[in-house]
Amino acid sequence: MDNISKLKENVAITLPENGLEEKLKQAHQENRKLIIKLGFDPTAPDLHLGHAVVLKKLKQFQDMGHQIVILVGSFTARIGDPTGKNKSRKPLSVADVQHNAETYLKQLSQIIDVEKAEIVFNSDWLDTLSFSEVIQLLSKVTVAQLMHRNDFNKRFTENTPIAMHELVYPILQGYDSVKIKADIEMGGTDQLFNCTMGRQLQETFEMNPQIVMCMPLLRGLDGKEKMSKSLNNIIGLTDEPNEMFGKTMSIPDSLISEFLDLATDFSVEEKKWIDERLEAGENPMNIKKIIAKNIISQYHNPEEAEQAEEFFVNQFQNKNFEEKAFEPVLISEIVAENNAISLLDLCVQLKNGESKSAIRRLIESGAVQINDEKITEPAENIELKKHTKIKIGKRVFFELV
Repeated sequence: MDNISKLKENVAITLPENGLEEKLKQAHQENRKLIIKLGFDPTAPDLHLGHAVVLKKLKQFQDMGHQIVILVGSFTARIGDPTGKNKSRKPLSVADVQHNAETYLKQLSQIIDVEKAEIVFNSDWLDTLSFSEVIQLLSKVTVAQLMHRNDFNKRFTENTPIAMHELVYPILQGYDSVKIKADIEMGGTDQLFNCTMGRQLQETFEMNPQIVMCMPLLRGLDGKEKMSKSLNNIIGLTDEPNEMFGKTMSIPDSLISEFLDLATDFSVEEKKWIDERLEAGENPMNIKKIIAKNIISQYHNPEEAEQAEEFFVNQFQNKNFEEKAFEPVLISEIVAENNAISLLDLCVQLKNGESKSAIRRLIESGAVQINDEKITEPAENIELKKHTKIKIGKRVFFELV
């Protein structure tokens, strides 16, 4: 596969259609690297396989010698972007932005070479704009142009409020492209409008406009919505191998081809061979195992992928609850009064990092067991005794010691 074909693989939208070839030709003639922009607002501290779809495309550009610019929305995250939702995203505090950005950048190193990438923060220039300069920037865009954004148009038609700061957001994102002189802006398909705003503003500043390359949105474990931490349907890049394997095995069969294309790093030929096995009637579970091991090999290593498969087979293809591998938890480490605790609080402590509302839903849906007994009342008191076994969801097992 030649370089252009490799760069075009899995890309959902390129604007303009022949823009990539033109940019590569231009860079060759000018003997320079292309500037490839990826902007993110650090709204949550965890990256997942959905983010990795775009990041792996960035890595291809980086491997070919081009300059990757990671733009941290340290200013725009404090505004809030609806990003296709029917209501605005909650703005973050400066402290939240700083914490999340540091976590993001650390996780980015799992895919791209952060040392060779340029990391910039849009607060460096947006914080310094005077009000008159903001007005001049806004004058370059019309309300009619903003109404081409689908969610704005829909909300306007339905008389749903649109705050002025939301209309300003895509203009600020576009101005970021002006400041870093981006040649290409990457994003998911939900960012198409905001990315094209960068093209438009660069033209008004008499610059050669960037092209836009949008990657497909990987759907989450529910098989319906895009992978999103807020929907609790993600496979995180920092998930432990056993968790990664179990989550991948839980995806609906309808997502197998999508995960094969977007989440694995198999070659085109290997993907075709695996697809043919699926179409020939092979058990989807076998294909999911192949995908799961590939994902773990990318973010951990092949040895841990093998161990995760063995763990899964022992735990979940063996139906005997007593023979599962339980993670020991010291009773002394559990914060409780009089050696008893509500089921909800116990599970929250055991599943550190999982939201209380998500745990409550698991309990009420019958996904939590104590000593092989299903309990659906979150407030039920649990006495902390040695050898008590707790099952949370499909893949998490603890034993009190």
